[in-house]
Amino acid sequence: MDVSAEPSSDAVMSDAASEPASAPAQAGIENIPSTLSHGGRFIQYNIFGNIFEIKVVALGFDLRFSLRTRLWNFVCVFSSALNSETNEQVAIKKIANAFDNRIDAKRTLREIKLLRHMDHENVVAIRDIIPPPQRESFNDVYIAYELMDTDLHQIIRSNQSLSEEHCQGRAAVGDCPTVLKFVGCCLPKEPDDWKVEDLVGFLASFMPFNILRGLKYIHSANVLHRDLKPSNLLLNANCDLKICDFGLARVTSETDFMTEYVVTRWYRAPELLLNSSDYTAAIDVWSVGCVFMELMDRKPLFPGRDHVHQLRLLMEHFGSTEALMYGHQYGRMVNNCHTLQLIGTPSETEVEFLNENAKRYLRQLQPYRRQSFTEKFPQVNPAAIDLIEKMLTFDPRQRITVEDALAHPYLTSLHDISDEPICMTPFNFDFEQHALSEEQMRELIYREAVAFNPEYLHM
Repeated sequence: MDVSAEPSSDAVMSDAASEPASAPAQAGIENIPSTLSHGGRFIQYNIFGNIFEIKVVALGFDLRFSLRTRLWNFVCVFSSALNSETNEQVAIKKIANAFDNRIDAKRTLREIKLLRHMDHENVVAIRDIIPPPQRESFNDVYIAYELMDTDLHQIIRSNQSLSEEHCQGRAAVGDCPTVLKFVGCCLPKEPDDWKVEDLVGFLASFMPFNILRGLKYIHSANVLHRDLKPSNLLLNANCDLKICDFGLARVTSETDFMTEYVVTRWYRAPELLLNSSDYTAAIDVWSVGCVFMELMDRKPLFPGRDHVHQLRLLMEHFGSTEALMYGHQYGRMVNNCHTLQLIGTPSETEVEFLNENAKRYLRQLQPYRRQSFTEKFPQVNPAAIDLIEKMLTFDPRQRITVEDALAHPYLTSLHDISDEPICMTPFNFDFEQHALSEEQMRELIYREAVAFNPEYLHM
């Protein structure tokens, strides 16, 4: 299975961009069946057929209502809770049977450790790991995150448009389109002064700026995210943007992670599509470029459906039996031809970093001239187009860096290097240097729970 084509398990409010999102299911906690367990120390809620079990007074969290259920290899149930000590709402995620699949268990452990290490306004925060009833035999993991309202995928996919009525503040709040709800609150103008171009322009610069701001911090921690996409970019009503889902993240200096399938298909950089053996932080920049263009155009830039579809496109557009036969070898790596149709066939200099098989494959394809982004997307600000083109450069060595992207003229009004912090302590994945058994991963996750709840050391 190509796991990168499946929905993300960690986007608190979303599925993968290629999957339709289900409506949230909400219910008052008084209507959810519950029973006490483990001598009355824990309480079990039956939420849509899934058992949600937490300590009766777990960390002062008062369970209020269920948000939604997600399926992706394992069951994830999200519920809203209120921390009675801080009065902060959190999203509690249940990962059911977390240790049935060793890869999934390692991803859970990886995300917990990474998010505990990071502290940045544009990176989603873990508030707690709720301790399990039993140290040696628990199977479900409960993680409390800061609560976010939606994600960029939902914003982009909103079929509501910004009308003049909405922009003039005459529409009722309940009728207000999603975009307006999450952007209008941030504009330095009164509602009567809002214009369509104000809202769209602000959204189009504010969102990529905050993605890049968070990515600068992540990269400074010596970490590649490797799965940036709209559904992994969370938003709330204060216009805060948070990057989430670090289950595929890796340290930039590692040399043994290059064979893993990474990045949801639509957002993969060319070096990943062509199976380059040593990619860099530039893969995340490419993903941001794809997300940025999707935000501007309201549809994905390179929407390959599946491997069969990609091969069919090779045949239809390249028209070469030889290329198709060779393309079968790269069928799992090469996105549909729209990539080359748009950015153009790379020069010999631009493909120097690729292995010989990949170079040979590219030479067999029909050559394409690079299209003018300005002509293809005339509605987009030319300065934004310039930044996107620099992000979507074929050669990762020539692709714009996160730091240079933040300093690009399109983001001048938001850029402030003194307000773009970096991580002072690089992260490492020492715990992944050795093969971990199920028992070892269970113990490591338990220790993470204890780090949030030191009183459990004496229980």
